[in-house]
Amino acid sequence: MSTLKVNKLRDTAGSADAITLDPNGGAVLAGVTTVTSVKVGAAVTISESGIEATGVGITCANINGGQIGGRRNLIINGDMQIAQRATSVTGSNGYVTCDRFNTDYGGENEAPTYEQGTVASGTTPYTEGFRKTWKVTNGDQTSVDAGDYIFARQKIEAQDLARSGWNYTSSSSFITLSFWVKSSVAQTFYGRLESVDGTSYNYPYSYAVSADTWTKVVKTIPGNSNLQIDNDNGSGMEFHWQIFRGTSFTSSDVNLNTWATYASAQRTPDATSTWWETNDATWEMTGVQVEVGSQATAFEHRSFGQELSLCHRYYYLVGSQARDGNPSYSLGLGALNTDTSAFIHFPFPTEMRATPTLDHTNGADYYRFFNNGGGANLDGAFTIWNATRVQSFASCSLDSNLTGGGAVFGNFNDNSAQLGFTAEL
Repeated sequence: MSTLKVNKLRDTAGSADAITLDPNGGAVLAGVTTVTSVKVGAAVTISESGIEATGVGITCANINGGQIGGRRNLIINGDMQIAQRATSVTGSNGYVTCDRFNTDYGGENEAPTYEQGTVASGTTPYTEGFRKTWKVTNGDQTSVDAGDYIFARQKIEAQDLARSGWNYTSSSSFITLSFWVKSSVAQTFYGRLESVDGTSYNYPYSYAVSADTWTKVVKTIPGNSNLQIDNDNGSGMEFHWQIFRGTSFTSSDVNLNTWATYASAQRTPDATSTWWETNDATWEMTGVQVEVGSQATAFEHRSFGQELSLCHRYYYLVGSQARDGNPSYSLGLGALNTDTSAFIHFPFPTEMRATPTLDHTNGADYYRFFNNGGGANLDGAFTIWNATRVQSFASCSLDSNLTGGGAVFGNFNDNSAQLGFTAEL
């Protein structure tokens, strides 16, 4: 037999045989019918624009504006797995626990505690792969004043936003922020975005949580013709989570979900003070993601090593005896300039955002140096010297003589000793 005829389905137009298959290859199609969509069952329609299931369009554009692959998350350490400086701190502001998340408070009666928290097993964030949180535990605030505040934020490097694919000056181009949050107090909280290049603009939003219940928050944010984001290594935009702000920083006139010129006294609407007034109240978040497009996609989990490398651009912890639990943890190698002064060399694992500054704890016998069978302690403090974005030296004076001109080995000598380099925004 030289050919094989296949009957087409009878519920299409016409009833004649439509496809002839040739054993030598090829096919002849007669009376082919082109349709714009096919209905499969009661819930799925397949068309030239994609697949629609139970009323939800599944197309690349509808998923997230065409971007569904590659590195999507513009936030660094959004799952809070990296905490180079410390895992718990009370009474300090700035970058203190989870990397890349900056914290601040003021007007307090008792200082809060920041920590790298733990996601409990069996919760929805846990089943999605999250194990750590950024967590704050409130102190005992005996009064609520207009100047009180507490918040967390991450500053995104301007060039990362400028080249992300977000047309930030167009109101029809979007980024989407998503995160998991849990509070021991049920109330409505506020967050906001703040652009910092050119004239600053503010974009506030709200979200409500039930007590002790993980809630996923998703906010889609449009561009605005007034936004300016420079293609440089400075801060391009700040993402704020305001746990509480007093009325010195808020106003009943503030409109949510819209861009407006930044005004320090009009960051958000007036805030509920219940959490701030509750002794030992907790608030924590994880799974923070900012991506280009109008939809929140699944969190982009990166390996511990990848996330640590991204964090090293902003902060590099050389070492800490307390963190590593080793009384002879190496500080580094260098040379003796004189019998009582040394230079220690610190190569960085990745190029830092800018020329860093030295960040270290200091005290009696915190650091010890060895040369030619002798030893000496640091006398005073380290001084950064000849630093670039890829390496630095630190000079120091010693409390006793070694052998000038020779090599020197340094190590940590106290549980409170810690040394790092910072190039944070």
